[in-house]
Amino acid sequence: MNIKQLYKLYIENFLVDTDTRNIRNGSIFFALKGDNFNGNKFAETALKNGSTYAIIDEKKFQTNPNIILVNNVLETLQQLSNYHRKQLNIPIIAITGSNGKTTTKELINIVLSKKYKTKATKGNLNNHIGVPLTLLSMDNATEIGIVEMGANHLKEIEFLCKIAEPNYGYITNFGKAHLEGFGGFEGVIQGKSELYEHLKKNKGKAFINSDDAIQKEKSKGNAIIEFSSKTIKFIEAKPFVEVEFKNNLIKSQLIGKYNYSNIAAAIKIGSHFNVPEKDIAQSIENYIPTNNRSQIIEKDSNKIILDAYNANPSSMKVSLESFSKLISKQKVVFLGDMFELGESSKIEHQKIAELASSFDFNKLYLIGKAFATTSVKNAFIYDNFESFKTAVDLTTITNSSILIKGSRGMALERILTLL
Repeated sequence: MNIKQLYKLYIENFLVDTDTRNIRNGSIFFALKGDNFNGNKFAETALKNGSTYAIIDEKKFQTNPNIILVNNVLETLQQLSNYHRKQLNIPIIAITGSNGKTTTKELINIVLSKKYKTKATKGNLNNHIGVPLTLLSMDNATEIGIVEMGANHLKEIEFLCKIAEPNYGYITNFGKAHLEGFGGFEGVIQGKSELYEHLKKNKGKAFINSDDAIQKEKSKGNAIIEFSSKTIKFIEAKPFVEVEFKNNLIKSQLIGKYNYSNIAAAIKIGSHFNVPEKDIAQSIENYIPTNNRSQIIEKDSNKIILDAYNANPSSMKVSLESFSKLISKQKVVFLGDMFELGESSKIEHQKIAELASSFDFNKLYLIGKAFATTSVKNAFIYDNFESFKTAVDLTTITNSSILIKGSRGMALERILTLL
């Protein structure tokens, strides 16, 4: 079966599933493989649970006329999503960057959805599987698509652009994330800039923050739509970010000055697509972050900033700087290891440890194997979460502002149960 024939089956319901635990009636099940699973084995289960068709790539599992054999399930999923994208006569906005991709994507989505029927990446499903699934979630009613793109190696953004064919794009920033895969900071810049290259070749438009020197430099030759602190003014972040746009004071529920550019991008993109100013302001003011991303949690007498979804040297730095400016009688900081830094890991953890120590917080806890190699004053250091949990009685922390930040693998949200 070729892609055109498969597409005719897909547009019967515009539903694609990859997990038999969450099958929707009338969907097409794609039997993806991973290191520890083989979706081919569950083709029959998918049909029993409600899928109309199942796509497999191992002939021995073709036990039903509605089980369709292809050469490679993943490649077929990607090809189908690209074919679908070509039929969609709508703007597709691609979002990538080192920090703030998901928050920015969600802000853009809630702003644009005030005027348009939008579809956006769910959560952070932003890879070679997530991008096709996002595209295939769009149907004939969709008016604008917003696709988040993640990468930890060169050529990944280029590949995702070939699938999604965005005609608009925004790079949130260039930071020290995934240094191991990109081979250093210059590799990060090169990898993220693959979005600019796609837009340039295909006559798309790039939104840029002209306060960011790297964005200005790397987007040369592109058709650009720019914003800056001159047009969208930063007012304050104590701790919530407030901005001013065309005499509208917007009071967000996002903490830290580092979220200013995420908000500003959503404002500019909403404005470009003619969303009314009052709707832009209302959308941003009503947005509350979730999933351990800069969440404000009040527990007993403590106010906690939980930012335990991801961490790299760039995001750590701005989080610490922002927290240091917070007005509070007592501040406590918990930092967990930053992953995927490769050979830079030791020096980058030492830099962050020194920076955190320099702010003279009331208490500073550093947790993880990488932070255990650091040497700083005024810090309690533990090489893993269990040793930290055993040694520290956190119930003694009261009437404090608390920052919790670390890479996803550290699962520092566990600290909440100890406070």
